[in-house]
Order: sequence, then C-alpha cells, then structure tokens
Amino acid sequence: MSDRTFNILFICTGNSARSILAEALLNHMARGPFKAYSAGSHPAGVVNPYALKTLEKFGVDASAARSKSWNEFAKPDAPALDFVITVCDQAAGEVCPVWPGQPILAHWGAPDPAKATGTDEEIMSQFAKVAALLRHRIDLFLSLPISKLERLALDQAVKHIGQTAP
Repeated sequence: MSDRTFNILFICTGNSARSILAEALLNHMARGPFKAYSAGSHPAGVVNPYALKTLEKFGVDASAARSKSWNEFAKPDAPALDFVITVCDQAAGEVCPVWPGQPILAHWGAPDPAKATGTDEEIMSQFAKVAALLRHRIDLFLSLPISKLERLALDQAVKHIGQTAP
C-alpha cells in the first residue's frame, strides 16, 4: 500500500477559496505519495484572488489552481480517490456523487474567508487564519501512518482531524 499514491479531493461549494487553499497546501506539504485535488458542487469558475495572495505569502505555488466541478472526479477516467474531505459546511450537507472505490469521507469545516469584509489587510487576515487552520489539519493528516492503519481506524483518525484547531 505504501508504494502507491493516495489521492485526496477537497470539496467546497464554490471551489474558489477553502478547497483551493487545502489542495495547494497539501501538495506543497506532502512528505510522501500524496496528490491533492479540489472541486466544488457549484463552482464559482474563478479562484478568489485573496486565496492566491495567501498561498503566495505561505510560499505555495498555486499557478495551476482553477475552480472546477466535482463532476470531473466522478467520471470513469478520473483519479481513484482515497479520501474526500469537505471543508465548508454547505458542501458537507449536500448529496455528493458516488465516488468510485469507496474513499474515506470526512468533514474539516472552516469559516468562509470569502465572506470577510473590511480592508484588504482585514480580509487577508481572515484568509491567513483559514489557511493556518487547514495547514494544521493537513500536517496532522500527513503524520498519520496511513499504510499501517486499518480502514476503520484511519476513517476515525481523518474525521477527528476535522475537529482540531491550531
């Protein structure tokens, strides 16, 4: 199991901020065979510019980031998913496509920084807080001995990460 790549899909409704942050952060932080993707149930079609600025401040390349539908990952030629993680409360309650391969499903809810108002500095602060929360959870995820855990234990561990805060 340790010789293969583990695919993680982060889902949010608009796929413009939180899921984009999570995808880019995990791909940047991965210390092993992990590949992150992101998608939305109702994609905005554009990545929030504050998300891109935040990733840049975190030293993360997000040049390939794009807002896309989760339907791309329900197609027969899509990457086989090992984990599907919702990062916003609205997407957590939506009826998701049937993911081939029975991936582990978890919810790592985070406040929506795209709803932040105020000065550029105040909005950037909200994006930085959400990015720090996601980075913390991703760090916990990457520390799991995935290839050594039974599925039930792994399922519980990944779900528990969604209840943690830095």
